[in-house]
Amino acid sequence: MRVPVRLVPLTAVTAASALLTGCFASTGADRAADGEGRRIRVAHMLPPRSGLSPLSDDAFKLSRWSTAETLVKLNPEGDARPALATEWKRSGRSWTFTIREGVTFHDGTKLTGDAVVNSLTRAATASPKPRILDGVELTAKADGDTVTVTTAVEDPLVPQRLSSPQLSILAAKAYRGKTVNPVGAGTGPFELTKVNGTSSAALDRYDAYWGDKAKAPGIDVTFVPDGTARAAALRTGEADIVEAIPVSQAAVLDQDLITEVPMPRTNTLYLNTEKGVFKDASLRAAAREAIDAESIVKGVYEGRADVAEGLLGPALPWAAELRSTVKRVKAGDPSGKSITIGTFTDRAELPEVAATLQQQLQKAGFKVKLDVREYTNIESDALAGEFDAFILSRATVLDSGDPAAYLYSDFASDGSFNIAQLADDKVDAALSKASGTAAGDARRKAVIEAEAAVLGTDAAVPMLHERVIQGDAAGVVGAAHDPRERELVTAATYVK
Repeated sequence: MRVPVRLVPLTAVTAASALLTGCFASTGADRAADGEGRRIRVAHMLPPRSGLSPLSDDAFKLSRWSTAETLVKLNPEGDARPALATEWKRSGRSWTFTIREGVTFHDGTKLTGDAVVNSLTRAATASPKPRILDGVELTAKADGDTVTVTTAVEDPLVPQRLSSPQLSILAAKAYRGKTVNPVGAGTGPFELTKVNGTSSAALDRYDAYWGDKAKAPGIDVTFVPDGTARAAALRTGEADIVEAIPVSQAAVLDQDLITEVPMPRTNTLYLNTEKGVFKDASLRAAAREAIDAESIVKGVYEGRADVAEGLLGPALPWAAELRSTVKRVKAGDPSGKSITIGTFTDRAELPEVAATLQQQLQKAGFKVKLDVREYTNIESDALAGEFDAFILSRATVLDSGDPAAYLYSDFASDGSFNIAQLADDKVDAALSKASGTAAGDARRKAVIEAEAAVLGTDAAVPMLHERVIQGDAAGVVGAAHDPRERELVTAATYVK
């Protein structure tokens, strides 16, 4: 069913178009010499946060541009499949991977076992570690065309972990100095050739790629944090592929140009359990009871989201099937209690979610102040526990294709993304059990038990599960629509 078109103020369109003027200008190599099409113009939402280091969340940009690759990739079900490794076998704490022959990095050097070990060791010894390695001690050793990865304890998800873009394999040149520079150092069908800070990047087709040759001659990327500007780029033809179109803009676009997919991404209110008002579990319960998630879905997301029953949403259908009633603490009286809620502007809906929550919590008796900034300016304060509550749009299976890693990162006592500052023995035990259980039905059951343990503390109040809205211009062929946000432009993508 088509959404009725709504008029957008001319001033908004003009401002958005002005913002994009020149961003997607022709490079002079816009059209391929062999007539296969032109360079693909991509409008991304978030600019690089760490200079495109693969050891950060910037790794997912490298993956979405098909420039950096991993030993393993995941199929739609989350099962491990060959990539830079062709096969693997397990022996206790060790997994041995056979490295694909005939692969070269973009600087012309060969992919070898030593190169793989170099990348994995750099990730395993980084401070902080990539999120996928939270709680994991990992070492790697090369022997000819094989690499053996050993963990401190048995880990049934080593192949899935190695599929994370944060464990991409790069050429030795990328690791000179303290930072990791991926320019000209990947193995994918597109070579990253230029990065202009947080404004743009360029990639060219890598003709010596080991797999199928890319159909497009290159990719021109512009980072456009403003959601209205991104939508305008699709509407005016300034961009071919537009990432994360805001819900507020989706209805005014040609519905044939947008794709909507349920994501493993949950919009959650994290409550500070260590200090302040929400150190009191009964007041956390009061906050949970005050929240009307359905009104947020209808009012802010215009129905393009799903009300949350737990931390894991419809992108993981088995979660609802296994979930049971969670034991809750009785709500206390929040009257007159002052709290500060933080969130960020990079996702266009979050400030509006914050404003709606402010009204709902104030109606319940809380006094609520909002602190809304760009993500790069607020993340450190959130992780340091400077807010009473924080609204976060969080991917739940982004790293390994398995939600245990997300749950551990966000809610374990030593989790690297523990915004709620949670330290609970029962939660830690449930998370350890889930992390150590073999893949399959038993692991899924343990994951849901861990989710229940977290929800029982009210350290996090899941509100809704988002859907990704991606814009593809009429001439775009083969763009990926990936709920895990790992793929976007592939070797098969081109513009007619």
